[in-house]
Amino acid sequence: MNSFRVAVIIAAAGQGTRFGSDKLAQDLGGRPLLLRTVELFTKRDEVGAIIVAAPPETLDDFRTRYGAQLGFHGVTIVAGGRTERWESVRNALAAVPQECTHIAVHDAARPAVSDALLSRLFDAAQVADAVIPGVAVSSTLKRISEESFQATPDDAVADAILGDAGKEGVRGHRVEATLARARVMAIQTPQIFAGALLRRAYTQENLAGATDDAMLVEQLGEPVLVIEGEARNMKVTTPADLTILRSILGVRAAEDRPAHKRF
Repeated sequence: MNSFRVAVIIAAAGQGTRFGSDKLAQDLGGRPLLLRTVELFTKRDEVGAIIVAAPPETLDDFRTRYGAQLGFHGVTIVAGGRTERWESVRNALAAVPQECTHIAVHDAARPAVSDALLSRLFDAAQVADAVIPGVAVSSTLKRISEESFQATPDDAVADAILGDAGKEGVRGHRVEATLARARVMAIQTPQIFAGALLRRAYTQENLAGATDDAMLVEQLGEPVLVIEGEARNMKVTTPADLTILRSILGVRAAEDRPAHKRF
């Protein structure tokens, strides 16, 4: 009998400031985006538990809004972090059942992971203790200055770009260097780890600034395997991202569907 059993932690405590509103509540084919993300894992035989780390400041409201639907799927809701993502994962680790051999961590705003990618990740996790998906970077990468500048009407740069139109609104950063993109990958979630390894990674004192869980495993000096991700596994950060995602999934916004199909 296969003892491989996965607990899934879904990080849902972010403020979504760049989206401008609660992106997890956005309609995605008649269901909230958050629920679509949770449903990625509910039909997987390998998944033994799903834990959602919710915004601690609005935890009661979160439970009121999503508790019934998440409870139907057996999801546990815990208070996430107030400042950084790693705080949410650390809090959720306490709710992971001991019988789960592996822990996957996934962004709540990535609701389009294919079942094929999940299968590849779960298969790889049975031979490697840390597995993450990534896609090759195709765009040119540049490091820019920390400080920004604003063009003035006399700014020659603005004149060259815009002529007489809109110069007052030109803002930007100056390029410091062009970076080599060979062997550089854009990393996605879910990331999956042997349970003991991820727990050990979270016992480290230096967790601040970690933008993903693999970074903490790397700090231990442990190897991390990257497998091929997929373009559709995008993270919704802005309203434009949501529009693209709806197109990928072939669903329409609520206002574009007949009234009887909106809910």
